Amino acid sequence: MYYIAMKSHDIRQNLATEQYLMNEKDFDAPLLLFYIEEPSIIVGRNQNTLEEIDQKYVREHNITVTRRLSGGGAVYHDLGNLCFSFVVDAKDQAFGNFKVFTQPIVDALHELGATAAEVSGRNDMLIDGKKFSGSAMYTKKGKTFSHGTLMLDVDLDVVTHALNVPADKIKSKGIKSVRSRVTNLRPYLLPQYADLNAESFRDLLIQRLLGVDSMAAAQPHEYQLTAADEAEITKIRKQYYDNWDWVYGHSPEFTIQKRHHFDMGTIDARFLIKAGKVANVKFYGDFFGAGDVTELATALHGVIYDRQHIAAVLEQTDTQQYFNGIPAAELLDLLVD
Repeated sequence: MYYIAMKSHDIRQNLATEQYLMNEKDFDAPLLLFYIEEPSIIVGRNQNTLEEIDQKYVREHNITVTRRLSGGGAVYHDLGNLCFSFVVDAKDQAFGNFKVFTQPIVDALHELGATAAEVSGRNDMLIDGKKFSGSAMYTKKGKTFSHGTLMLDVDLDVVTHALNVPADKIKSKGIKSVRSRVTNLRPYLLPQYADLNAESFRDLLIQRLLGVDSMAAAQPHEYQLTAADEAEITKIRKQYYDNWDWVYGHSPEFTIQKRHHFDMGTIDARFLIKAGKVANVKFYGDFFGAGDVTELATALHGVIYDRQHIAAVLEQTDTQQYFNGIPAAELLDLLVD
């Protein structure tokens, strides 16, 4: 087995690295990747990104959002989370058999004191009935990768807010996440491991998975990325994980209703979003305005549905002629937050 402990804390860089190694490199043994990210949300391949996140909270807390190649639900990562990924020849493992990858992780956790950890259901790991890990799988070009999370000391308050979509109603055909009770692993580890950070936790897992007693002994198994590797990884990152079309435009068609009662009347906006852009919007309510609100609807047609692009339209529009007495800033908050 080979391994890579990625140096980057950017989920987009690490997903691009994972994709490159899977699709473009051949190894004579399974490859094991570990990576640790700054705050980020990763949605599944078939999900509606906007349906999974609280846009306002994510923006205000500088949380990176991207989409991965594999299916499954949205997950939140921060520096208290450790990600792992196995890359193997597809012919060697049946697709969907998560346990062959997750059981060695569970066995290693038992050695660290988390003896109640277990593989559960299709793709989860639980402890005391609470989820601390979920996995997803993807196959292409004769390779399969199975990647998952290990919540060592994640900020659970952020998880609750960032992945908790407000009451606005979004209806789409995207695959929705199933919210589960979650927990961190730290309270379950032996006392000598109670203060581990994610990097030290990673190193202990590497040693146990490789059957060695030090990182020095593990070094012959480490794969070092070359300059040529890095150049190709940068291309993949730009094509996918930094790309608005991939992260948001890839979302399925959906409708969303935004409704609020202001002192000067109620606005009820009904959006149809296709490929991440406004395909149609209609405004209902008991607001007053001298202008025809369909003019604003026309101006919004084809605009990327996010705060930046909707704001740009409103800044060029005298919104008072449509919604008299309702401040433009409050209108913006309604339409996109």
